[in-house]
Amino acid sequence: MFHLSYTDKERYENEERPEVQKQMLVDMAKKLPVYTRTGSGAVRFCDRCHLIKPDRCHHCSVCAMVNNCIGFSNYKFFLQFLAYSVLYCLYIATTVFSYFIKYWRGELPGVRSKFHVLFLLFVACMFFVSLVILFGYHCWLVSRNKTTLEAFCTPVFMSGPEKNGFNLGFVKNIQQVFGDNKKFWLIPIGSSPGDGHSFPMRSMNESQNPLLANEEPWEENEDDNRGK
Repeated sequence: MFHLSYTDKERYENEERPEVQKQMLVDMAKKLPVYTRTGSGAVRFCDRCHLIKPDRCHHCSVCAMVNNCIGFSNYKFFLQFLAYSVLYCLYIATTVFSYFIKYWRGELPGVRSKFHVLFLLFVACMFFVSLVILFGYHCWLVSRNKTTLEAFCTPVFMSGPEKNGFNLGFVKNIQQVFGDNKKFWLIPIGSSPGDGHSFPMRSMNESQNPLLANEEPWEENEDDNRGK
């Protein structure tokens, strides 16, 4: 539903005036659940895919399409992968450490076994530190209900930038990724609520809320090219 029809696409491409193109996108987006804008206030549109971008979605240079390689459909699994990898590296490091002590004391026979122990301990510790940092950062993002891009670039709504526009509170933020049923949080099955096209947003006063606005602001305001 975010793709332009053949007629709309032809009209948009044949129009040479940027301000008219901008208004055309505003008119096309009126019935779509899109509330974020570009920095200039325009409707977010991908010139390469020729579609109005859903909120929090961006053009992926790897996939060559509007998508999130790590996003709504697999973000939970990505976090689980990081968590399980951290635990696995910790398990390897702790089980190998006793052999490292033996190596330090000269109790390990053979040169090969010494090399294997040192190499395994070094790799396990190196990956453990790297993964802990990455996992901790994504845990922080989940607690704030932010994407990686939103952490560096504040999302813009119809009334302007709002860094906490998608922040629903700590518990609800976690539920947006893992779901309401806690028994599924550690199991690698899909439990994230929603459809990946629209997202619940922080409650604000009606007069200040571009997220829950009715169709009137679309007519009053002229609203680019995330991407999990």
